[in-house]
Amino acid sequence: MNSEILINMTPMESRVAVIENGMVQEVYLERTEGRGIVGNIYYGKVVRVLPGMQAAFVDIGLERAAFIHASDIGSTKLVLSDATQEQVADRSEQPISQLVREGQLIAVQAIKDPIGSKGARLTTHLSVPSRYLVFMPDSDHVGVSQRIETETERSRLKTLIEEGKAAVGITNGGFIVRTAAEAAGAPEIEKDMDYLRRLWRVLDERMKKATDIQIIYEDLPLHFRVTRDFIRPEIDKIRIDSKEVYQSTLDFVQKYTPEVENVLEYYPGERPIFELFNVEDEIQKALSRKVELKSGGYLIMDQTEAMTTIDVNTGAFVGKRNLEETIFKTNLEAVTAIARQLRLRNLGGIIIIDFIDMEDTEHQRQVHRMLEKLLERDHAKSKMTSVSELGLVEMTRKRTRESLEQMLTEPCPCCQARGRLKTPQTVCYEIFREILREERAYSSNSYLVLASQAVIDRLLDEESASVADLEAFIKKPVQFRVEPIYNQEQYDVILQ
Repeated sequence: MNSEILINMTPMESRVAVIENGMVQEVYLERTEGRGIVGNIYYGKVVRVLPGMQAAFVDIGLERAAFIHASDIGSTKLVLSDATQEQVADRSEQPISQLVREGQLIAVQAIKDPIGSKGARLTTHLSVPSRYLVFMPDSDHVGVSQRIETETERSRLKTLIEEGKAAVGITNGGFIVRTAAEAAGAPEIEKDMDYLRRLWRVLDERMKKATDIQIIYEDLPLHFRVTRDFIRPEIDKIRIDSKEVYQSTLDFVQKYTPEVENVLEYYPGERPIFELFNVEDEIQKALSRKVELKSGGYLIMDQTEAMTTIDVNTGAFVGKRNLEETIFKTNLEAVTAIARQLRLRNLGGIIIIDFIDMEDTEHQRQVHRMLEKLLERDHAKSKMTSVSELGLVEMTRKRTRESLEQMLTEPCPCCQARGRLKTPQTVCYEIFREILREERAYSSNSYLVLASQAVIDRLLDEESASVADLEAFIKKPVQFRVEPIYNQEQYDVILQ
């Protein structure tokens, strides 16, 4: 399988696209304003204990308090309000009121970003990742990624971990071996273990000195995480369209993941990299409810707070033999599209798939097995039921961050939240990219942007520094004018 990773960098946001056999499979976005917090370690203060829910709210310095369940409170170090340390045994079976109390400072790690109106999800089971391993300082467990299936390889890696702990001098702590460690040798494993040992020593010192709410550890930016987490043997290229980011990423991989160096490539082309590989179009399509199938059938995808529903329809596809064969072929084609859309849109939580009813049980089995096989490539864990008598498949997919729709759009005030619009921030960034595209193609003397009031207000206020950087980069002035009849997504860039 031919696979590439594209990294598009601007001062405002980082975007990553995973391409497999020429098709966009996944898109990741990270904005300078409002980076994700999954993996970050904080000292937070318990602000409310909810015995009825066996949970507590914890202030970690964000706009909304974060949430922690009793089952996520285990063996870790807690700091009380007088800053004295207390070692706590594994107490996840105890009532929440016996585990934490209001006003208490507690070391926690974010395992889910804030999504919608919900705050971040936390755990006290702290861990820090590297290229091959995840270190768990408060556990002695040694595990291996489920994606490494060969029992011989799993046993070999567990042996390397035990030998490495002795060689590096780690007496306490456990490890999870990541998928990237498959076929890795002892030197690579020990190097990672030593890095994690040194990193944890620094973090432990920070925690000992902490007396109030603060961040202890922040995960790497997106373009570095790509080289640490996304690399698989089938990845042929990582293309980066920023010379500065390419150089910093090259320095990073030479230090931490040298085996990745040969796949890094700087993309200097005049045509935007996401446009060249059709990523922009796929992002726009992923914001639509309707997904067209090549046969003429289609999917209707509705995302709500409670669940996502996917309805499969034959549409214009009439088949050549009989109705059952037409339905079977449509469902098989839909399975491929669904597996891709789950990754592309980053849909999580409960997902209900309404396949077209199949009378043949063998057809049902083949459709179900194909969906299972395609989801094996998905980085997010999922579970699903078999096809029901009604043609429904119920599944869950692990959700750790906002979906593409949640990141790029907001509820529409004109339709009472029945539809969605791109945010003013998203439209601003589209305008910046359009100006850069026009500058490469035509090199005008200046530019005039026509847009809605909300977009122009943001350009002149929150994005004013970005506008100044853009003008300095293209060495041309950019003017703005409100067009009252434009909706929030409409804009024009006029060459002057």
